[in-house]
Order: sequence, then structure tokens, then C-alpha cells
Amino acid sequence: MLAKRQFYINGAWVDPVDGRDHHVIDPSTEDPCAVISLGGQADTDAAVDAAKAAFPSWMATNPAERIAVLERLLKIYTQRREDMAQAMSLEMGAPIDLSRSEQVGAGIWHIQNFIDEARKFKFERPLGDHAPNDRIIYEAVGVCALITPWNWPMNQITLKVGAAAIAGCTMVLKPSEESPLDALLFAEMMDEAGCPPGVFNLVNGDGTGVGSQLSAHPDIDMVSFTGSTRAGKLISKAAADTLKRVHLELGGKGANLIFADADDAAVARGVMHMMENTGQSCNAPSRMIVDASIYDAVVDQAATIASQIAVGPASVEGDHIGPVVNAAQWQKIQDLIQKGIEEGARLVVGGPGRPEGLNKGFYIRPTVFADVTNDMTIAREEIFGPVLSIMRFETEDEAVKIANDTPYGLTNYVQSADGARRNRLARKLRSGMVEMNGQSRSAGAPFGGMKQSGNGREGGVWGIEDFLEVKSISGWAPE
Repeated sequence: MLAKRQFYINGAWVDPVDGRDHHVIDPSTEDPCAVISLGGQADTDAAVDAAKAAFPSWMATNPAERIAVLERLLKIYTQRREDMAQAMSLEMGAPIDLSRSEQVGAGIWHIQNFIDEARKFKFERPLGDHAPNDRIIYEAVGVCALITPWNWPMNQITLKVGAAAIAGCTMVLKPSEESPLDALLFAEMMDEAGCPPGVFNLVNGDGTGVGSQLSAHPDIDMVSFTGSTRAGKLISKAAADTLKRVHLELGGKGANLIFADADDAAVARGVMHMMENTGQSCNAPSRMIVDASIYDAVVDQAATIASQIAVGPASVEGDHIGPVVNAAQWQKIQDLIQKGIEEGARLVVGGPGRPEGLNKGFYIRPTVFADVTNDMTIAREEIFGPVLSIMRFETEDEAVKIANDTPYGLTNYVQSADGARRNRLARKLRSGMVEMNGQSRSAGAPFGGMKQSGNGREGGVWGIEDFLEVKSISGWAPE
């Protein structure tokens, strides 16, 4: 079993001052695979102090120097991609092929995109032709707490660290205690890339410990958090006393609107997207809202596709889904599947219990419910597992009403050959992102939501700007 008890503070690996042991569980086997330390207040304070001391000099560096750190990081990350893939697969259950391609690949994608955007970004610019003596300066927010989840670890760490570093912020990363191994490996990479001491710090901990300490810490200027809506509310309350900036990327309950003129691959695409990463994605299209004229055919097709999805250990190569992350998540999903049955949804595939032949490990049967209505629990709550709810609509207006009738607003999806309809719906759907006809959003596109899916944006220039303050200056002397 791996022993990874140290933290990375002020450019060095240090023993915890106030730590306690925590076992990392391999969700494929339910056995411990590593032991880490969860930090206490003294460890949090040490990391924040280091970041605070490093901030003035890091903020004052030429942006080209900050870009150079990310360029070196990208090279090291790419060289060690197999180590990273193995770490994430082991700790959070992503099948190794998915971990190599999507989980690791997300980090490469984001680091490169930040480098590209940073080269173009103007940290100082004139207000406009009408004001020759006014300047706008984009200045780092300050010391930032970065609190990241277990489901897409490198996606979220690189989105936050990359943007904060380019902006000139210093940072304390608290990764999820469920998936800390990848973050520790990332800290090794930051060190090897020559990140100056104190600019990047890592302290492991849980939400009630280090997470809460960072959220309330008077020397933290900003908290960037990705996780549950419940935790996001608690962080906002904890941060309120010091009026620090809070960026939240929270839950989702994505609607996937499928019209009668959708392409032949639309249903398969929706089911597979829902099941990817074992349904553990905040932007999963978990509500498939279907034109009544094709409803029965879509339900049959979705059932056939879901029934063919294999489930197996994360260490096995191949095209399958793995376990969910831990026992608590497994039980939550089981309870929600049972709730769907009790409330009258029609179970067409899957259901409670583990898949056949898998008696140990946090495995879930790929599940599809039909005849779901928006008042049912499975239509309201984020399940965060491989569970799809299919609903029916008669008119376009009804489809929009169903889609928007949710406290969440992260990602919605539209499948239709009618371009005018797609554009019309994209304007009406209340979400931070809309993806249509299976076309992914491009490099540098902002990621984030509205309503209880959070605030702020990650990725590209919008991600960098979230870590910047805007300073307005008059009387600027010509240079």
C-alpha cells in the first residue's frame, strides 16, 4: 500500500504538523490502496502563509515567466501521462483506457489552452480612444484556495491551477481526499517545472477540516470550488465574513432534447454520454426529453444500448464503465434507483444491486427509467451515477418548460436537424452551456453554469479573468 503522508508547502515536501491518517480506497475492490494525511489548522495556516509571502513577487513577474512555467509543466505532464492515468484509475475507478485518454487528456487540453490564451492576453490596455490618459490593468486577485473533486481530478486541477498561475495568483490546492494521488503527482510536476516556492502549495484534507479552514481563512482572497451544490452553499457562507471572492462550479441535471428530426446517432450518443465515467459528471445529460412522436422507439433504443454497456474493474483495459467512487455514493445511487421505482417511473434496464458476477466493488447496473415526470425525485436530484431518466414532450414550448424546471443550470443538449430551432432553443434554455447535435464546444470555450449550478467560468480567457481584479487608472503618463 502506498504511503503519501506529506504535503507540498513552500517548495518542499513536509510532514504534517496536525495530521491524521486517511485510507484511500480502491473502488474496484473496496480495499485500501494508499494512506495519506488529512491536515489540520496548523497545516492550512502554513500553506496559506507560504502563498501569502510568495504573492507580491509572483504577481510582479512578467507574464512570459508565468507562461514558461506552464510550458515546462505541460512537457513534464505529457512525459508522465501513464503515471497519472494509473493514479486516477486506481483511486477513483476510471477504467484505465478512459483514464489514459479522457482523464489525462483533459489536463493536457487545458494547460495548452491556457498557454495559448495567455500569449494573447493584454494585462494592461487603454480604456479607449476617448480616454488617452486612462488605463485598465488586470491584476491578480491574490491568494487562492483551490478545492477540487474526485470525479474528473486533472480536469479540475488544471482548470484552476493553470488560470491562477497565469493570472499571477498564488494558491493552496486541497484535492478530494477520495482521489489525492493524482494531485500529489501533479505537485511533483509543478516542483519539477520550477514553480517558485510558495506559489503552488498542496494540503490534503476533508471538507469539514482543511476545506472549511481555507474557506474562512482571513488571508485567502478567493475560493475556487468544484463539487456539490450543498458544499458550495456552505463554502459561500463560510467565505461571507471576509467578503472573499467565491467561484463555484456545482451540480447539474442536464436536459437532452431529442426531436423527431434528430440524426440516427442522437439516442446512442445521449446514452453513452450519460454513462461515461459511470455517470459521475456534472454535465451529464441525465434527463432525455423526447418528442412524443418518437418516444416509444427512443425508449426501446436507449434500453438496447444501455443493456450492452459492460461493467468491470478499472484496471482492465477495454470499453466498459467502472465502479463509482465509494460506498456512500453507491448507497445513494441505490436509494435513488429504488425511489424511482417507488414513485412510478418505468424501469426498462438495470435497477438495484450490482451487475451480475460483480459481488465486490462499488459497481452500479447501467439503468434507464422511462415515463419519468419532473416531479419525481430522480428527475429533480443529481444522481451522479449511470442512471438515465426519459421524459416525453408534445411541443417545443413544453420541452423548454420541462428542461428549465430544475434548480440547476449547467449544460443542456439539443438534437435536431432544424438549425433555426436549435438556435431558438439555445437562447431559451437556462444553462451556462448548450451543446447541439453532438458537437463539442471548442478550445477556450468557457465552462460553468447558472442558478444552483454555480457562478463564474473556467477555461480559456474567461478562466484567466476569474482570477483577476480590474484596476481603473486615470492620469496615466505616456511611456
